[in-house]
Amino acid sequence: MAIAELSIAPTDRHAPASRLEEATSEQLLVAVAGGDQRAFARLYDRVSPQVLGVALRVLRDHALAEEVTQEVLVEVWRKADRFDPERGTASGWITTLAHRRAVDRVRSEQSSRDRDDRVSRRDETRAFDQVADEVEVSLDHWQVRHALATLTDRQREAIELAYFGGHTYRDVATVLGIPEGTAKSRLRDGLLRLREALHELV
Repeated sequence: MAIAELSIAPTDRHAPASRLEEATSEQLLVAVAGGDQRAFARLYDRVSPQVLGVALRVLRDHALAEEVTQEVLVEVWRKADRFDPERGTASGWITTLAHRRAVDRVRSEQSSRDRDDRVSRRDETRAFDQVADEVEVSLDHWQVRHALATLTDRQREAIELAYFGGHTYRDVATVLGIPEGTAKSRLRDGLLRLREALHELV
């Protein structure tokens, strides 16, 4: 990460480079809180390997660990004024930020995987349900065809006209040229035989 990417305002006075080299991390962090870019550059070089190590131990993924390292160091720049030298070391404070950020990333990655898994399982369930429906419909058609084959030709003809052709019993009588009473009888007898045949096939 280049320091210029942080879009920070320069300070008017900076400590000499030799003094920055000799400064402790705590002194550098206090200087960073005052907006000292050179102090931040020195602190960055000093602590980034440590931050990367913490992130890598938590994440077990180098690319993700590098991303978290960048995020943590940006956070160090932005929150440096929250560091209290009397409450701990700069290394401990930065390490805590790194660990928290890495754990948050683990949770975020896991949450994303869980969402993907749920979507995948839902899609698989839908696909299974669709196949099951198609099989059930095919089975129903197979059963009906075999049940129809057990009827007499006259019964089957009347059933097909009424229930597959959409005709009333009067239409069936007209089409077949038989009395309405005969059409009713054929339909009734055919339906009874069809029901029995379907029960035998189940």
